[in-house]
Amino acid sequence: MGQNADVSHASATRQNIIDAVLRIIGQDGIAAVTNRRIAKEAAVSLGSVTYHFATQHELLRESLLHFVAEETRHFTALADECTDEHFDIGQAAEVVAQVAGGNAFDSRHIAPFELYVQAGRDERLRAAAADCFAAYDLLATRILTQLGVQDPERLAGAAVALVFGQQLRRLATGAPAEDLVDTLLILTRLTPAQTP
Repeated sequence: MGQNADVSHASATRQNIIDAVLRIIGQDGIAAVTNRRIAKEAAVSLGSVTYHFATQHELLRESLLHFVAEETRHFTALADECTDEHFDIGQAAEVVAQVAGGNAFDSRHIAPFELYVQAGRDERLRAAAADCFAAYDLLATRILTQLGVQDPERLAGAAVALVFGQQLRRLATGAPAEDLVDTLLILTRLTPAQTP
């Protein structure tokens, strides 16, 4: 039993470090991620950080993978909710509002942008980023399908890009979440509905 407790403690410490990295990235960007800052933020020893993660690349990669796993789970669950035959524009607006994250736009919402920019700089992180965008595309496809939009798979990437662009605009300007919902719903009106 002692060995299981050690493994569980090591796993919890590792997760604390990853959570701290994501908070730091959201607050001050990737440049602020130092072992000392991580140790302080995670309330662990400096040695724990280097024990669990040998390099900063490994630390960023694991943080991105953790973020991707959480996002993929969340967006896949949302996509599964979008299969009701009575799904309508009101329900679509509710799902988009959930994606928009409500009115709070804090460090948890900023961190993904930092991670994706880092993936653009480091091709070793791109596969993890691609997994996350596949989950976003799945959700967009399901919503567009339920709304009767023609060729939803082809339009899903554009819808995701629109959401990301609006979220970035919201981040930079402080625009309300409702702007994102309105913009995405405009997209559904611009595309012709499927005919039976």
